[in-house]
Amino acid sequence: MSAIRKPDVTTFPTEYNLQHQANSLSGARKKKLLMRRLTTFFVCAAVIGFIMISTLISQSSTLKEKRAEKEKLDGQLVALEKKEADLKDQIAKLNDEEYLAKLARKDLLLSKKGEIIFNIPEKDVKNTTGK
Repeated sequence: MSAIRKPDVTTFPTEYNLQHQANSLSGARKKKLLMRRLTTFFVCAAVIGFIMISTLISQSSTLKEKRAEKEKLDGQLVALEKKEADLKDQIAKLNDEEYLAKLARKDLLLSKKGEIIFNIPEKDVKNTTGK
């Protein structure tokens, strides 16, 4: 058995039949247009959603890199602040006459009047256990 065939029925072109056919065609067109609009809307929404998500991911990775760089620079800042404090302390000491004299005696082997300098070499101390 093949597909069921519609019987050939002739319709009279009455006003009701014509109006019913026009309404059927109009409804089909409206449904087709609605599907096109909804499809277009969802495609646009998907594209905008993709763009927003990709932007969010890219900003997140950039933010992570910036945070890592900030931590690194904060560590450098702490080290430089410590070095600055040490240098300020050194400047304060170098302005002191007694410290300069002590430094000159130690490094340059200078002496005060009537002072004798003994240079004693340091010996390596070895642990001699057992002898």
